[in-house]
Amino acid sequence: MKKSFIGLLFLIFLLNPIQNKLHAQDSSRLRISLLTCTPGDELYSIFGHSAIRIIDSADINNDYFDIVYNYGTFNFDDQGFYLKFIRGKLLYYISIEKFEDFKWMYQTTNRGITEQVLHYSPAEKKIIQRALNENLKEENKYYKYDFFLDNCTTRLRDLLVNNSNPKPTLPAVMPASTTFRNAIHQYLNSGKQYWSKLGIDILLGAPTDAVMTREQQQFLPDNLMGSLDSCKNIRLVNTSANLYPIENYNNGSLYTPMVFFSAVLLLFFLLSMSKNRFARSILKSLDGMLFFLTGLLGIVLIFMWTSTDHSMTKDNYNLLWAWPTHLLFSFFVNSNKQFVKKYFLF
Repeated sequence: MKKSFIGLLFLIFLLNPIQNKLHAQDSSRLRISLLTCTPGDELYSIFGHSAIRIIDSADINNDYFDIVYNYGTFNFDDQGFYLKFIRGKLLYYISIEKFEDFKWMYQTTNRGITEQVLHYSPAEKKIIQRALNENLKEENKYYKYDFFLDNCTTRLRDLLVNNSNPKPTLPAVMPASTTFRNAIHQYLNSGKQYWSKLGIDILLGAPTDAVMTREQQQFLPDNLMGSLDSCKNIRLVNTSANLYPIENYNNGSLYTPMVFFSAVLLLFFLLSMSKNRFARSILKSLDGMLFFLTGLLGIVLIFMWTSTDHSMTKDNYNLLWAWPTHLLFSFFVNSNKQFVKKYFLF
Protein backbone atom coordinates (compact mmCIF):
# COMPACT_ATOMS: atom_id res chain seq x y z
CA MET A 1 0.00 0.00 0.00
CA LYS A 2 2.81 2.35 0.90
CA LYS A 3 4.63 1.58 -2.35
CA SER A 4 1.46 2.25 -4.37
CA PHE A 5 0.96 5.59 -2.62
CA ILE A 6 4.57 6.62 -3.33
CA GLY A 7 4.15 5.55 -6.97
CA LEU A 8 0.98 7.62 -7.27
CA LEU A 9 2.72 10.69 -5.84
CA PHE A 10 5.62 10.18 -8.28
CA LEU A 11 3.19 9.95 -11.23
CA ILE A 12 1.41 13.16 -10.15
CA PHE A 13 4.79 14.87 -9.81
CA LEU A 14 5.69 13.88 -13.39
CA LEU A 15 2.36 14.87 -14.91
CA ASN A 16 1.97 18.19 -13.11
CA PRO A 17 4.54 20.14 -15.28
CA ILE A 18 2.94 18.74 -18.42
CA GLN A 19 -0.53 19.80 -17.26
CA ASN A 20 0.77 23.24 -16.35
CA LYS A 21 2.40 23.58 -19.75
CA LEU A 22 -0.77 22.54 -21.58
CA HIS A 23 -2.78 24.95 -19.48
CA ALA A 24 -0.32 27.75 -20.30
CA GLN A 25 -0.55 26.96 -23.99
CA ASP A 26 -4.35 27.04 -23.93
CA SER A 27 -4.89 29.98 -21.56
CA SER A 28 -4.98 32.52 -24.41
CA ARG A 29 -7.75 30.56 -26.16
CA LEU A 30 -6.09 31.61 -29.43
CA ARG A 31 -4.88 29.55 -32.37
CA ILE A 32 -2.67 31.50 -34.81
CA SER A 33 -1.57 30.14 -38.17
CA LEU A 34 0.12 31.34 -41.34
CA LEU A 35 -1.81 30.67 -44.55
CA THR A 36 0.28 30.31 -47.71
CA CYS A 37 -1.70 30.24 -50.95
CA THR A 38 -0.40 28.62 -54.13
CA PRO A 39 0.15 30.69 -57.30
CA GLY A 40 -2.75 31.38 -59.63
CA ASP A 41 -2.90 31.53 -63.43
CA GLU A 42 -2.99 35.34 -63.71
CA LEU A 43 0.08 37.56 -63.39
CA TYR A 44 -1.19 39.30 -60.24
CA SER A 45 -1.50 35.91 -58.51
CA ILE A 46 1.47 34.07 -60.02
CA PHE A 47 3.69 34.55 -56.94
CA GLY A 48 1.19 33.25 -54.37
CA HIS A 49 -0.12 34.97 -51.26
CA SER A 50 0.20 34.99 -47.46
CA ALA A 51 -2.30 35.77 -44.71
CA ILE A 52 -2.75 35.21 -40.97
CA ARG A 53 -5.60 33.15 -39.50
CA ILE A 54 -6.69 33.56 -35.88
CA ILE A 55 -9.25 31.34 -34.16
CA ASP A 56 -10.45 32.82 -30.86
CA SER A 57 -12.26 30.04 -28.97
CA ALA A 58 -13.07 32.48 -26.16
CA ASP A 59 -15.35 34.30 -28.61
CA ILE A 60 -16.87 31.32 -30.44
CA ASN A 61 -20.38 32.82 -30.50
CA ASN A 62 -19.11 35.70 -32.64
CA ASP A 63 -19.38 35.25 -36.43
CA TYR A 64 -15.79 36.50 -36.64
CA PHE A 65 -14.19 34.13 -34.13
CA ASP A 66 -12.32 32.49 -37.07
CA ILE A 67 -10.89 35.27 -39.21
CA VAL A 68 -8.16 35.98 -41.73
CA TYR A 69 -6.01 39.13 -41.67
CA ASN A 70 -4.97 40.10 -45.19
CA TYR A 71 -2.36 42.77 -45.99
CA GLY A 72 -2.86 42.40 -49.74
CA THR A 73 -6.01 44.52 -50.15
CA PHE A 74 -6.38 47.56 -52.39
CA ASN A 75 -9.28 49.65 -53.68
CA PHE A 76 -10.08 49.57 -57.40
CA ASP A 77 -12.34 52.58 -56.90
CA ASP A 78 -9.53 54.71 -55.51
CA GLN A 79 -9.37 58.02 -57.42
CA GLY A 80 -6.55 57.86 -59.99
CA PHE A 81 -6.12 54.12 -59.35
CA TYR A 82 -4.21 53.27 -62.53
CA LEU A 83 -1.87 56.27 -62.38
CA LYS A 84 -1.09 55.55 -58.71
CA PHE A 85 -0.47 51.89 -59.56
CA ILE A 86 1.90 52.76 -62.42
CA ARG A 87 3.79 55.32 -60.33
CA GLY A 88 4.12 53.00 -57.32
CA LYS A 89 2.02 55.25 -55.10
CA LEU A 90 -0.99 52.97 -54.63
CA LEU A 91 -1.81 52.35 -50.98
CA TYR A 92 -2.52 48.79 -49.87
CA TYR A 93 -4.20 48.05 -46.55
CA ILE A 94 -4.96 45.31 -44.05
CA SER A 95 -8.47 43.87 -44.04
CA ILE A 96 -10.29 40.97 -42.35
CA GLU A 97 -12.76 38.37 -43.54
CA LYS A 98 -14.23 35.12 -42.32
CA PHE A 99 -11.93 32.17 -42.90
CA GLU A 100 -14.63 30.21 -44.74
CA ASP A 101 -15.08 33.10 -47.21
CA PHE A 102 -11.31 33.31 -47.73
CA LYS A 103 -11.05 29.57 -48.24
CA TRP A 104 -14.00 29.49 -50.66
CA MET A 105 -12.45 32.16 -52.89
CA TYR A 106 -9.17 30.27 -53.24
CA GLN A 107 -10.81 26.88 -53.60
CA THR A 108 -13.09 28.06 -56.44
CA THR A 109 -10.03 29.39 -58.33
CA ASN A 110 -8.16 26.10 -57.83
CA ARG A 111 -5.53 27.63 -55.57
CA GLY A 112 -4.34 25.60 -52.61
CA ILE A 113 -3.81 26.78 -49.04
CA THR A 114 -1.14 25.43 -46.69
CA GLU A 115 -1.76 26.17 -43.02
CA GLN A 116 1.10 26.30 -40.51
CA VAL A 117 -0.17 26.41 -36.93
CA LEU A 118 2.35 28.61 -35.13
CA HIS A 119 4.08 27.91 -31.83
CA TYR A 120 3.77 30.96 -29.56
CA SER A 121 3.22 31.44 -25.84
CA PRO A 122 -0.21 32.69 -24.67
CA ALA A 123 1.27 36.15 -24.03
CA GLU A 124 2.84 36.29 -27.52
CA LYS A 125 -0.44 35.27 -29.15
CA LYS A 126 -2.24 38.10 -27.36
CA ILE A 127 0.42 40.59 -28.47
CA ILE A 128 0.14 39.45 -32.11
CA GLN A 129 -3.66 39.69 -32.00
CA ARG A 130 -3.51 43.19 -30.48
CA ALA A 131 -0.94 44.31 -33.07
CA LEU A 132 -3.15 43.12 -35.94
CA ASN A 133 -6.24 44.79 -34.48
CA GLU A 134 -4.28 47.99 -33.95
CA ASN A 135 -3.28 47.91 -37.62
CA LEU A 136 -6.95 47.61 -38.59
CA LYS A 137 -7.62 51.13 -37.33
CA GLU A 138 -8.22 53.63 -40.11
CA GLU A 139 -5.15 55.69 -39.20
CA ASN A 140 -2.86 52.62 -39.26
CA LYS A 141 -4.20 50.29 -41.95
CA TYR A 142 -2.64 51.80 -45.09
CA TYR A 143 0.90 51.34 -46.40
CA LYS A 144 2.74 51.99 -49.66
CA TYR A 145 3.17 48.61 -51.29
CA ASP A 146 6.53 47.52 -52.71
CA PHE A 147 6.43 44.10 -54.36
CA PHE A 148 10.01 43.20 -53.41
CA LEU A 149 10.60 45.04 -50.14
CA ASP A 150 7.27 45.71 -48.39
CA ASN A 151 4.38 43.46 -49.34
CA CYS A 152 1.67 41.28 -47.81
CA THR A 153 4.24 38.59 -46.93
CA THR A 154 7.05 40.75 -45.51
CA ARG A 155 4.50 42.51 -43.27
CA LEU A 156 3.52 39.18 -41.74
CA ARG A 157 7.17 38.11 -41.47
CA ASP A 158 7.97 41.25 -39.46
CA LEU A 159 4.93 40.74 -37.24
CA LEU A 160 5.84 37.14 -36.41
CA VAL A 161 9.55 37.78 -35.90
CA ASN A 162 9.23 40.95 -33.82
CA ASN A 163 6.69 39.42 -31.42
CA SER A 164 8.64 36.27 -30.64
CA ASN A 165 10.99 35.98 -27.68
CA PRO A 166 13.69 35.04 -28.45
CA LYS A 167 13.57 36.32 -32.00
CA PRO A 168 13.80 33.56 -34.60
CA THR A 169 16.61 33.49 -37.12
CA LEU A 170 14.84 32.55 -40.33
CA PRO A 171 17.18 30.68 -42.69
CA ALA A 172 17.62 31.19 -46.42
CA VAL A 173 15.69 28.71 -48.55
CA MET A 174 17.21 29.61 -51.92
CA PRO A 175 20.86 29.31 -53.04
CA ALA A 176 23.13 32.08 -51.75
CA SER A 177 23.70 33.54 -55.23
CA THR A 178 19.99 33.95 -56.08
CA THR A 179 18.98 37.40 -57.34
CA PHE A 180 15.53 38.99 -57.23
CA ARG A 181 15.25 38.41 -60.99
CA ASN A 182 16.22 34.72 -60.62
CA ALA A 183 13.52 34.29 -57.97
CA ILE A 184 10.66 35.77 -59.98
CA HIS A 185 11.80 33.95 -63.13
CA GLN A 186 11.15 30.64 -61.36
CA TYR A 187 7.49 31.54 -60.89
CA LEU A 188 7.03 33.12 -64.32
CA ASN A 189 8.54 30.06 -66.03
CA SER A 190 6.52 27.66 -63.89
CA GLY A 191 3.32 29.57 -64.70
CA LYS A 192 4.28 29.78 -68.40
CA GLN A 193 4.01 33.59 -68.22
CA TYR A 194 6.58 34.10 -70.97
CA TRP A 195 5.24 37.42 -72.29
CA SER A 196 4.95 38.78 -68.78
CA LYS A 197 8.51 37.66 -68.13
CA LEU A 198 9.71 39.58 -71.19
CA GLY A 199 7.87 42.72 -70.15
CA ILE A 200 9.09 42.51 -66.56
CA ASP A 201 12.68 41.95 -67.67
CA ILE A 202 12.52 45.07 -69.84
CA LEU A 203 10.91 47.29 -67.19
CA LEU A 204 12.99 46.23 -64.18
CA GLY A 205 16.43 47.74 -63.78
CA ALA A 206 19.77 46.82 -62.25
CA PRO A 207 18.54 46.61 -58.60
CA THR A 208 16.62 43.48 -59.61
CA ASP A 209 19.93 41.76 -60.33
CA ALA A 210 21.19 42.24 -56.77
CA VAL A 211 21.76 39.03 -54.79
CA MET A 212 19.07 38.70 -52.13
CA THR A 213 19.92 38.62 -48.46
CA ARG A 214 18.44 35.93 -46.25
CA GLU A 215 15.67 38.30 -45.12
CA GLN A 216 14.97 39.59 -48.63
CA GLN A 217 14.26 36.08 -49.86
CA GLN A 218 11.18 36.08 -47.65
CA PHE A 219 9.25 38.50 -49.89
CA LEU A 220 7.86 35.38 -51.59
CA PRO A 221 5.12 33.47 -49.70
CA ASP A 222 6.64 30.03 -50.36
CA ASN A 223 10.00 31.22 -49.04
CA LEU A 224 8.52 32.54 -45.80
CA MET A 225 6.67 29.27 -45.31
CA GLY A 226 9.88 27.30 -45.86
CA SER A 227 11.86 29.57 -43.53
CA LEU A 228 9.37 29.07 -40.70
CA ASP A 229 9.56 25.30 -41.14
CA SER A 230 13.37 25.35 -41.20
CA CYS A 231 13.98 27.72 -38.28
CA LYS A 232 16.68 26.21 -36.02
CA ASN A 233 17.12 28.49 -32.99
CA ILE A 234 13.48 28.20 -31.84
CA ARG A 235 10.43 26.18 -32.75
CA LEU A 236 7.94 28.20 -34.79
CA VAL A 237 5.59 25.66 -36.35
CA ASN A 238 3.46 23.14 -34.43
CA THR A 239 1.75 21.47 -37.39
CA SER A 240 1.48 22.00 -41.13
CA ALA A 241 -1.27 20.79 -43.47
CA ASN A 242 -2.75 21.35 -46.92
CA LEU A 243 -6.37 22.32 -46.36
CA TYR A 244 -7.78 20.74 -49.54
CA PRO A 245 -6.53 19.11 -52.76
CA ILE A 246 -6.14 21.05 -56.00
CA GLU A 247 -5.76 20.05 -59.64
CA ASN A 248 -2.43 20.92 -61.23
CA TYR A 249 -2.75 22.02 -64.82
CA ASN A 250 -1.31 24.81 -66.94
CA ASN A 251 -0.94 24.02 -70.62
CA GLY A 252 0.46 27.42 -71.48
CA SER A 253 0.51 28.74 -75.03
CA LEU A 254 2.59 28.11 -78.11
CA TYR A 255 2.46 31.84 -78.83
CA THR A 256 5.66 32.67 -76.96
CA PRO A 257 8.08 35.60 -77.50
CA MET A 258 10.59 33.16 -79.01
CA VAL A 259 8.06 32.00 -81.63
CA PHE A 260 6.84 35.54 -82.37
CA PHE A 261 10.24 37.20 -82.73
CA SER A 262 11.61 34.26 -84.72
CA ALA A 263 8.75 34.79 -87.20
CA VAL A 264 9.47 38.54 -87.30
CA LEU A 265 13.17 37.88 -87.89
CA LEU A 266 12.32 35.47 -90.71
CA LEU A 267 10.00 38.08 -92.26
CA PHE A 268 12.71 40.74 -92.16
CA PHE A 269 15.20 38.32 -93.72
CA LEU A 270 12.87 37.34 -96.58
CA LEU A 271 11.93 40.94 -97.32
CA SER A 272 15.58 42.03 -97.31
CA MET A 273 16.42 39.29 -99.84
CA SER A 274 13.62 40.32 -102.18
CA LYS A 275 14.16 42.68 -105.13
CA ASN A 276 10.44 43.43 -105.35
CA ARG A 277 9.64 47.14 -104.92
CA PHE A 278 6.56 46.41 -102.82
CA ALA A 279 8.58 44.15 -100.51
CA ARG A 280 11.21 46.87 -100.11
CA SER A 281 8.56 49.43 -99.15
CA ILE A 282 7.14 47.06 -96.54
CA LEU A 283 10.64 46.58 -95.12
CA LYS A 284 11.12 50.35 -94.78
CA SER A 285 7.74 50.64 -93.06
CA LEU A 286 8.73 47.90 -90.63
CA ASP A 287 12.03 49.70 -89.99
CA GLY A 288 10.11 52.83 -89.09
CA MET A 289 7.80 50.87 -86.80
CA LEU A 290 10.77 49.22 -85.06
CA PHE A 291 12.42 52.57 -84.32
CA PHE A 292 9.10 54.11 -83.25
CA LEU A 293 8.37 51.30 -80.75
CA THR A 294 11.89 51.21 -79.29
CA GLY A 295 11.84 55.02 -78.94
CA LEU A 296 8.47 54.89 -77.20
CA LEU A 297 9.78 52.16 -74.92
CA GLY A 298 12.78 54.34 -74.06
CA ILE A 299 10.45 57.13 -72.91
CA VAL A 300 8.55 54.63 -70.73
CA LEU A 301 11.81 53.38 -69.18
CA ILE A 302 12.93 56.91 -68.32
CA PHE A 303 9.52 57.62 -66.80
CA MET A 304 9.67 54.45 -64.68
CA TRP A 305 13.23 55.33 -63.58
CA THR A 306 12.74 59.01 -62.71
CA SER A 307 9.03 59.58 -62.05
CA THR A 308 7.86 56.59 -60.01
CA ASP A 309 8.46 55.22 -56.52
CA HIS A 310 9.18 51.69 -57.75
CA SER A 311 12.50 50.65 -56.21
CA MET A 312 13.43 48.13 -58.91
CA THR A 313 12.87 50.21 -62.06
CA LYS A 314 15.88 52.45 -61.45
CA ASP A 315 19.20 52.14 -63.35
CA ASN A 316 17.61 50.42 -66.33
CA TYR A 317 20.35 49.66 -68.86
CA ASN A 318 17.87 48.63 -71.54
CA LEU A 319 18.12 52.31 -72.43
CA LEU A 320 21.41 51.40 -74.14
CA TRP A 321 19.30 50.07 -77.05
CA ALA A 322 15.87 51.66 -76.45
CA TRP A 323 16.85 55.25 -77.11
CA PRO A 324 14.00 57.78 -76.76
CA THR A 325 15.42 59.64 -79.80
CA HIS A 326 14.47 56.65 -81.96
CA LEU A 327 10.87 57.88 -81.71
CA LEU A 328 11.77 61.09 -83.57
CA PHE A 329 13.99 59.45 -86.16
CA SER A 330 11.40 56.78 -86.95
CA PHE A 331 9.70 59.41 -89.14
CA PHE A 332 12.90 59.90 -91.16
CA VAL A 333 13.62 56.29 -92.07
CA ASN A 334 13.34 57.03 -95.79
CA SER A 335 15.13 60.39 -95.62
CA ASN A 336 18.42 60.97 -97.41
CA LYS A 337 19.43 63.90 -95.22
CA GLN A 338 22.96 63.76 -93.93
CA PHE A 339 22.11 64.00 -90.20
CA VAL A 340 19.67 61.08 -90.58
CA LYS A 341 22.27 58.91 -92.30
CA LYS A 342 24.80 59.70 -89.57
CA TYR A 343 22.28 58.85 -86.87
CA PHE A 344 21.41 55.45 -88.34
CA LEU A 345 25.08 54.74 -89.07
CA PHE A 346 25.89 55.45 -85.39
